[in-house]
Amino acid sequence: MKPTLRPGRMRPLDGRKIVAPLEIPAHHLNLHGCVLGMTGSGKTGLMTVLVEEALRVSVPVLVIDVKGDLPNLLLTFPSFDPALVAPWVEASPNDPNGALATAARLADERRKGLAVHGIGEVELVDFVKRTHVRVITPGADAGELLHVLSALERRSARWDTDVEGARAALSAAISLILRLLGRDPDPARSREHVLLSVLAERRLSGGQDADIGSLLPEIVDPPLATIGALDVEGFMSKRARRDLAAALNTLLASPSFSSWRQGETLDVGAWMQPVVVRTGVGASASEAKHTPQAGPAPSCAREETISKTPATILSVAHLDDDERALVLGVVLEEVLTWVRSLPGTQRLKALIVFDEVYGFLPPHPASPPTKRPLVALMKQARAYGVGVLVATQNPMDLDYRALSNAGLWCLGRLQTDADRERVLDGLANEAGNGQSADELSDVLKRLQPRWFVVRDAQSGGPSVLLQPRWAMSFLRGPMTRQEIKRARRK
Repeated sequence: MKPTLRPGRMRPLDGRKIVAPLEIPAHHLNLHGCVLGMTGSGKTGLMTVLVEEALRVSVPVLVIDVKGDLPNLLLTFPSFDPALVAPWVEASPNDPNGALATAARLADERRKGLAVHGIGEVELVDFVKRTHVRVITPGADAGELLHVLSALERRSARWDTDVEGARAALSAAISLILRLLGRDPDPARSREHVLLSVLAERRLSGGQDADIGSLLPEIVDPPLATIGALDVEGFMSKRARRDLAAALNTLLASPSFSSWRQGETLDVGAWMQPVVVRTGVGASASEAKHTPQAGPAPSCAREETISKTPATILSVAHLDDDERALVLGVVLEEVLTWVRSLPGTQRLKALIVFDEVYGFLPPHPASPPTKRPLVALMKQARAYGVGVLVATQNPMDLDYRALSNAGLWCLGRLQTDADRERVLDGLANEAGNGQSADELSDVLKRLQPRWFVVRDAQSGGPSVLLQPRWAMSFLRGPMTRQEIKRARRK
């Protein structure tokens, strides 16, 4: 039986009271998806539900979080006990009973809302038991730190098995450094990029790390005679090399930059692997928390080994706009490299979720570091069983090439005529069921919050209305760094 996502209840586009669960075969997301809607339409709630549905059918997820909402996935409580909710609510100033009374009301609403979709405490316990949520926060210790330049500074076994992939990851890391220095990051045109790439690859392919400190003396006095067809001096003068080394040394000495060179190695393939935990009388505390999948668990009385589906949330809400683009450019290049290393398949093996993609996938001619890998993923990832799901407030934010590769559309209320026109012609043409652009536009104008027009190109059926189910996670809104820390300790 093929895994199926059930994100909520649907009804016909004409609004008739014929209500049934919406079922989307998981592999339909191989053709990617796009969630559009103005502020307040319920996009983030729907994205959270779709992530939960993917995890429910054992599909690992990488979530890119720009606004701070998606760490709410840490707040998936296994029961409706108000005490679990109380630390995450703000009491009404007019409520004499404080936060606990507010928590009791919200917990009861959550219980009733989920019950409509057949989700009770048994299902919550099973979901919590079978999923592993982690938050990575580059440049901050709210979640796990990320070594953004690990492709450069930490030698990977990929140099022994996939040189092309290792070279692509290295190129992205060097481009990030050059952007920070205000220099040309283009691998094909930048002399600085070529010099750093040649020196770093020499060390990495020889079994050494290529940390920035070890490269500085080699930039000034390269341990090679030529680069390309030119001698080193003819390719780049010693004065220019000294300037580059001095700029890199200043960057290396920056306290804020040091936090980008600590923590988790950037390895998307490892993030997508099931997490094995051992629970029960025989399990140690460390084993019960997190054990990477490896060999069989040692024999212990009443011990249980559980394989958990991972959800890795890469949260960049704390970074400024330029830092976000730089970090996510490197991460998405690594995602693309990982995807291209996978065997082909028709089933959904992993899902990449990008909530609020505004500014990261803009129309031509804008080209931030995130655009090239995102467009490539939308074009190529389907062949490898990796789906991409993006959300934004309006389609004018997105490159048309990316839009044209999306097979699943979830449209909330769109603010302007231009927004609606951008997508409705395509939807009407594909529907093939007598649904004109004018009819769809009229529906979108009248949509209420938390209602979406859903068009699944692979289903062959008409567009339908969707009311997403309640999220199993407690949606308390954007989480601060301190709240992420607290949620990870719960």
